[in-house]
Amino acid sequence: MTTTFYDHWRDVPESAWRWPNFSPAEIACRGTGNLLINEPALDKLQALRDRLGKPLIVRSAYRSPEHNRAVGGAKHSKHMEGAAFDIAMTNHDPTAFEAAAREVGFLGFGFYPRSGFMHVDLGPARQWGERFPTRSMPFAAETPPAREVLAESRTMRAGGAAGVATLGAAGVEVAQQVLAETQTAILPLVPYLDTLRWVFIAVALGGIAVTIYARLDDWKRGRR
Repeated sequence: MTTTFYDHWRDVPESAWRWPNFSPAEIACRGTGNLLINEPALDKLQALRDRLGKPLIVRSAYRSPEHNRAVGGAKHSKHMEGAAFDIAMTNHDPTAFEAAAREVGFLGFGFYPRSGFMHVDLGPARQWGERFPTRSMPFAAETPPAREVLAESRTMRAGGAAGVATLGAAGVEVAQQVLAETQTAILPLVPYLDTLRWVFIAVALGGIAVTIYARLDDWKRGRR
């Protein structure tokens, strides 16, 4: 095992750091700033980052013995060897994370769902804690609201009635003109046709009003 100790993470030469997605400050002891570079462990951490393709939020990595005691760590914690990492599950699915961690060679697993992180280390192979609950899909497929069948839609019925009435009124007006100009024998019918035209106009206006009401009501119900 290749390890190198530094009194403070700021003392690490740039040439000695070869894990592009992590920094010495992330891996250093949170209590003292000490850093123990455990190359095999960091290689696996980088491999895990590459496999998952998104950031790993490191809650805890190397711990000095005094800091490990201060936080209540295990007496022989792998953190003191620089061989363990506590990773937040904020941006990961725990099941997929665990599978990827096993694939790259991590052997020890600790589950802390209440605290929102998973512990991984180089082994020996073991695990503890209660597994994370299965997460539901973050963006579940949304079932669109049921829509009215067009033939039964109030909007379509009202709109159709308005359209038919409008055409009827226009047709009556044309008929009036034709009868007035060419059919003098039935001129007495013209006043009745005028009344019929107004009836069509009234129906058209009523249809338009129902259409507007139906659309507003449908919108309020989310049936757009």
